This record gives sequence, C-alpha cells and structure tokens, in this order.
Amino acid sequence: MTADTPHPPAASRATDRPGDASPFALGLLLRRAHWRVAGVMTEALRPLGIELRHFAVLLVLVDRGPTVQRDLGPATGSDKAGVMRVVDDLERMGLAVRKPVPGDRRVRAVEITPRGVEVFDAAHVAAEPLAERLVAGLGAGEREQLTGLLTRFAHPAEDREA
Repeated sequence: MTADTPHPPAASRATDRPGDASPFALGLLLRRAHWRVAGVMTEALRPLGIELRHFAVLLVLVDRGPTVQRDLGPATGSDKAGVMRVVDDLERMGLAVRKPVPGDRRVRAVEITPRGVEVFDAAHVAAEPLAERLVAGLGAGEREQLTGLLTRFAHPAEDREA
C-alpha cells in the first residue's frame, strides 16, 4: 500500500484485557480464569502430593467407579500417553490400581483405592478455603450466577437432556 491508499479498518485484536471486543475475548477470558483457579487448586493439592492431573483422574474414578483406562482420556481431556503416566503415578502412590476386565485380557480398568478416596476427600477439605478466597470479591448472588452461567456454557442444553 502506498501512503495515498487508505488503510482498511483494523480488525478487533485479541488483547486479553478487560473490555476486549475481539471474537477471541471469551476464550481468552476463560483461559485466564482457568489459570487463576488452577493455580489456587494446585496450591491446595501440593501438600497432598498430587497434581491437578492426578485429581482429574481421581474425580472420574469417584464419579464413575472403575473405568477402562482408554475412557479416562476423553473424560479428563488428556491424551493416551498422558493418562498412562497419571495412572502409573497413581498406582505408585497407592491411590489407584489397574484390574483386568473380565472377557478381555488386553483391557484394564482403573479403580480408586481406599487411600485414593482419603486423598480425594482431603483435597476437598484443603481446597475449600482457597475456593472461597477465589470468589470473595463477588457480590451477593454472583457466585451462584457465575456457576449457573458456566454450567450452561460448559454443558449446553443438548448435553443436559441426555
């Protein structure tokens, strides 16, 4: 372009700042919120000797019961190799065990151990005051409103009806 040619209007650029009107704004805001929450929850889990990736698998096991290892990836947002490493860690720590699935010698189900349940419960106790600190700046009813909106966003109506 030459100096005489007018520039096209600038597209809205993602900045990750409050008030960002770009089409990426929502994703960037959710990413920043995730980082903030993940940092606080990591702080709660550290004294228990586990990380968020371990807690994510324990959460699935508590919710679903014994789960075939290949199903843990989609349930936690991890790839196959990542799930294998996490399950290896959980087994080493005595928090989960792999057990054969009747009828298929190649498949293993992962099951939480009693010690895993203890750590899972302790994580909730440790996280509670930190979670309260995260929402301390919200006004009356805003925590519930935020939770409701995020639930509807993360689980669209078609998911909730199933």
